[in-house]
Amino acid sequence: MLELHEKAPDFALYDAHENLHRLSDYRNQWLVIYFYPKDNTPGCTKEACALRDDNEKFTNLNTKVVGISTDNSKSHLGFSEKQSLPFTLLADPQGKASAAYGALFKLGPVKFCKRHSFIIDPTGKIAKIYRSVLPSLHSQELLQELHNLQK
Repeated sequence: MLELHEKAPDFALYDAHENLHRLSDYRNQWLVIYFYPKDNTPGCTKEACALRDDNEKFTNLNTKVVGISTDNSKSHLGFSEKQSLPFTLLADPQGKASAAYGALFKLGPVKFCKRHSFIIDPTGKIAKIYRSVLPSLHSQELLQELHNLQK
């Protein structure tokens, strides 16, 4: 289980446009990584749209938002376009990054991400862990915590 102030696990995942992203790409800025179960489902859409609507507030806090699920890049592209998401969605179909963050749920051959989030500081260390997330309130919760952490 990951702990606060521990180095965040690295990842190498593709976005909706098949561009490779690594944790190191986000050095020197704050990063919110949010894991979510599935594109185009009610709770995941609610959470993504709340993050979308608050995107300017995250930008003002020098923070990038990245969503990760086990859906593939094509699914992410459709979801991102449909909801006009201004942030990156990363595909983790093998579940390796999700597992490294303790966010992978497996039931036989079925695997998906649990709704967990992490705030990573500019040095790449975990500043906050959320293991219980309410989709409609989470964006505001993240913004408040980022404000507190950056004081």
